[in-house]
Formats: sequence, structure tokens, C-alpha cells
Amino acid sequence: MLYWLLVELKDYLSPLNVFRYQTFRAMVAFLFSFVFVISLEPLFISWLKKNGVKGQPIRDDGPKSHADKRGTPTMGGAVIIVGIILAGILFCDLTNKFVLLSLFSLVGFGALGLVDDWRKISQQNTKGVSGIQKLSTQTIISLVIGIILLAYSFNTSVHLPFLKDVNIDLGFFFLFLVPLVIVGSSNAVNLTDGLDGLAIVPIMTVAATYAVFTYLSGNVIAADYLGIAHIPGVGELSIMLGATVGAGLGFLWYNTFPAQVFMGDMGALGLGGFLGTVAILVKQEVVLVIAGGIFVMEALSVIMQRYYFKATKKRIFRMAPLHHHFELTGLSEPKIIVRFWIVSIVLALISLTTLKLR
Repeated sequence: MLYWLLVELKDYLSPLNVFRYQTFRAMVAFLFSFVFVISLEPLFISWLKKNGVKGQPIRDDGPKSHADKRGTPTMGGAVIIVGIILAGILFCDLTNKFVLLSLFSLVGFGALGLVDDWRKISQQNTKGVSGIQKLSTQTIISLVIGIILLAYSFNTSVHLPFLKDVNIDLGFFFLFLVPLVIVGSSNAVNLTDGLDGLAIVPIMTVAATYAVFTYLSGNVIAADYLGIAHIPGVGELSIMLGATVGAGLGFLWYNTFPAQVFMGDMGALGLGGFLGTVAILVKQEVVLVIAGGIFVMEALSVIMQRYYFKATKKRIFRMAPLHHHFELTGLSEPKIIVRFWIVSIVLALISLTTLKLR
């Protein structure tokens, strides 16, 4: 919206020509979303308290140290999502199908998370939306994205990192990959959001990683040189991803230990689904397993725990997801959080090495 206006005015005000460049708009989107979230999050927290909106319910079987978190305001992810959406509307080319699909994913998964959050806080239990309802809604949103991509004759190949010119064309089976990646990403991020600030930094590192991938894939010269898929127009997603990093940084100001507000399912499901969608659009689905390794480990710990217990009546971890296991071994919450952040940064850097190691 604002992007179109500024581009039209560049003939009259030459400095506005910089808005033609995706890198500049990504930086502006970063700053906009950061200021938006850091300014409005405390107002949102005050509004929740003033209107008597109950805080986050805490699972009874969780670590005892979490009892002190009971009643902490939640749904802080709403401000993050609104900030990203506004940045996208203002600074992205809204005729770009990749931008529109990413916004659809962010809004769709965010809306599901909002319903889940509201049921939890209104009923003051941790059940929320049932697993079947949640999974079916997530799958429907993902399939809509996949069908639209097929209608546009989107590349249905899977590109393997570290290997040059090794692609697997899925054809119609691409419709199975899309929900697997997007739904898996959404739920994995949600499972990770269990300690103060734990999920938001890996979200930022993954977003920053994919900002690089989308920019390079959208540039024919860079894509050809690096041996990655050239996808015309996908570079516009770097602006959305820049906004995600900025919004996440603003949210971290209030979500860091001890948290003044929790992200809630609205933020976790919405941002997770958005990142999974970006991975599909930029043809770097496998890289998400590396860059989002923290999310993968958290999700796998839950899956392993559940099925191993069903088979043997014994547990692999003291508690799942994985961060709870480390809590019960005696590690302090801040130490677990920072160490997970360090791992997420290292994994992001490893992901970027796939650009050259082909």
C-alpha cells in the first residue's frame, strides 16, 4: 500500500527511489515492527489486566516452579502478528502471490491460536481446542495453500541441501508435503513455547535465515551462482521476514525471564505456520529441519516420549517437551533458555552454509 504510493512519488522525490529495493524495505519493516511491538505490547498487557482477562493457565503435571507463572497475561503474540501484517501491507508489493499466501497462513493459523487461547483462559484449563479440531483446521489451511500453488504451476520439486542439482519431483504428492511441513512447523513452535523467551529467539533466527534465502532465490544472478532454485518474486518475502525479526525482538523485551506476557498459541501457531509456509514457497523445506532444529528436537521429544511410554510404560525423558526434561534435571530456567538460543543461532549459521556447500 505505502510501497505503491512511494514508488509512484519517486519521479518527484528521487530519494524515495530506495523503496524499490527489497533490502531497504526489509530494514524499514524490521524497524517498523520492532517499534510497533515494543510500544504497544505494554498497552495490550494493561488492557488485558484492566478488562479482567484471566492469565495463562498452568498444567498441573508441569514442573512445580511454573506455579509462580499462573495468571501471567497471555496472547502477547497478537501484537506480533498485527505488527507483521501491518509491515507487510505497508512495505510489500501486495500483488505478489507469495506475500498474499504468507499473510493467509499467518492470519489463518493465528486465528486458530486465538480461539485456542481464548478457550484456555476463559475456562482456565490447558485443553483449549481439541487435538482433532486443531489438526484438521491446520491441514485445511495448508491444503488450500498447496492447491493454490499447484494452480499456479509451482515447482513441486524438493531440493536437498549440501547436494548440487539433486531434486526430487513430487508431482501431485506435493499436496502431502505442504501440510507435513506447515502443520509440523506450527505445532513444533507451539510445543517449544514453554519457557520465558524460549521460542521467540529461534523464531527470529529461522526468520533471519529464510530472509537470506528468499532474497537470494528471488535474484536470478545470485540463485544461478549459488545453485539454488530461482523463484521470481519470492524475494518480497524477505520484507515479511525482516518484520518478523523486528517484531520478535520487540516482544522479547517483555517476554524475557521473568516474562511479563506469554506469546500464547496465537503467536506460536501463527508464526510457526508462517515459517513453514515460507520454507515451502522458497523451496527450502529440508533446510527448515536444520534451521528450526530446536523446534524439531522439542517435537520429537514429545513423539518419542508418547509412543515409547505406550509400548513400555517407561519414559525416555523425565518430562516432555525437552525443555521440561532439563528443568527436572536441576538446570535453571534462564540457563536452559540461553543455551537453546545459542544452539538455534549455530543451527541458523549451519543452514546458511548450505548455500555454498553444494
